[in-house]
Amino acid sequence: MKLKPLHDRVVIRRLEEDEKTAGGIIIPDTAKEKPMRGEVLAVGPGARDDGGKLVPLDVRVGDIVLFGKWSGTEVKLDGEELVIMKEADLMGIIEDETRGFGKAA
Repeated sequence: MKLKPLHDRVVIRRLEEDEKTAGGIIIPDTAKEKPMRGEVLAVGPGARDDGGKLVPLDVRVGDIVLFGKWSGTEVKLDGEELVIMKEADLMGIIEDETRGFGKAA
């Protein structure tokens, strides 16, 4: 992929959620919601503050992040569906991926 986001934008690949509920019910493709978790593939250089100074982003390439269902703009590059959004649209970085997503720790 040869895409460099501008300013405070990030490029994210959605990560698929489990296809089964905790009770073992398989969720069909038509009933699945869009994943709200993704991997950061590229980041812009940062936003400018009021004084014109560059403020770098908090997220890095490879971070697993949480974002809103309808955040960002969906694009298709090299046959892959990606999401481009501003860093402010991200809710947080998931630091311990081994605990599992959406499960009690």
